[in-house]
Amino acid sequence: MSIPSSSPANVRVDAWLWAIRAYKTRSAATAACRAGHIRINGNPVKASQSVIIGDTIRVRESGWERILEVRRLIAKRVGAEAASHCFTDHTPPRPVAPKLGLPQRDRGAGRPTKKDRRDMEKLRG
Repeated sequence: MSIPSSSPANVRVDAWLWAIRAYKTRSAATAACRAGHIRINGNPVKASQSVIIGDTIRVRESGWERILEVRRLIAKRVGAEAASHCFTDHTPPRPVAPKLGLPQRDRGAGRPTKKDRRDMEKLRG
């Protein structure tokens, strides 16, 4: 499916986020706006605010933030390939979580002994 050639004059921010597949449902995008997780050009917004080309939208998701620049307005949900042409993603890469030094047991080694369990609890804190 391709993007329609005539783009709408204005699009609500919740509809645009749903159309580009940032959220699975439009109501989820609306809830994110109500919770203050969506910012346009640094300002918190309501779900009904219009988006214009060139806006920078910050979407806060579990522990990190996506930074999207609006390149094209769409109001209807389209395929992922077509939706990717409607925004530029300026999100920095996610930080890599450090691996914990938890001991690995050999497969088939049986249950841990009482000493092994105490050691594992000591490492976990």
